[in-house]
Amino acid sequence: MLSHAASVKKGVTIEALSILWMIIEAGVAIGAGLLAHSLALVAFGADSIIELIAGAVLLWRLTLEAGGASLERVERAEKASSWVVGIALLLLAIYILIASVDKLWTHQGAESSYLGIGLAIVSGILMPYLSWAKKRIGREIGSKALRADGSCSIVCAYMAWTVLLGVVLTALFGWWWIDSIAALALVYFVVKEGWEAIQEARGKEDACGCGCGHD
Repeated sequence: MLSHAASVKKGVTIEALSILWMIIEAGVAIGAGLLAHSLALVAFGADSIIELIAGAVLLWRLTLEAGGASLERVERAEKASSWVVGIALLLLAIYILIASVDKLWTHQGAESSYLGIGLAIVSGILMPYLSWAKKRIGREIGSKALRADGSCSIVCAYMAWTVLLGVVLTALFGWWWIDSIAALALVYFVVKEGWEAIQEARGKEDACGCGCGHD
């Protein structure tokens, strides 16, 4: 098993990798989503921006600890990180809900996007690994915020799979509504993970649903 210091350094590396991918993912997903009129793809890109912000805060928190900051300072950074991740997830849920209802009301469907499909495939493979790594390292160093960010990453993976579902079924069967319905299916999960992160930031020890004892 890695030492605490080695785990923190590995966390810095994982978080930096995640941020790099989020920058690429956000730009490609939003651009391709606007061209294809795909709600799920644009929401996918919006999630990437939200996770990018959360990841930047987590990287700051991990860098502080790796640099030998005091326990008190690390704990303050940990709490701030949990707040940022939790609020980011709740904002994402609100965005998905409003955008999905609007798309259904105006009968706007998604067009197929090969670029979006390719991006979703890569993210659907990469993000579960990053989620697993963040949660594992979070447990090793006692960081609830890092475990919550792991949940952020799995939301990104779910949105990738949603994008694949939406564009493929729309292309094959003309189901214009599947894009919005698939996006709406994520709302419960996103709200649940966001609320748990906020509860953790408030010091509620039993609030953690994904990081307490399982991957």
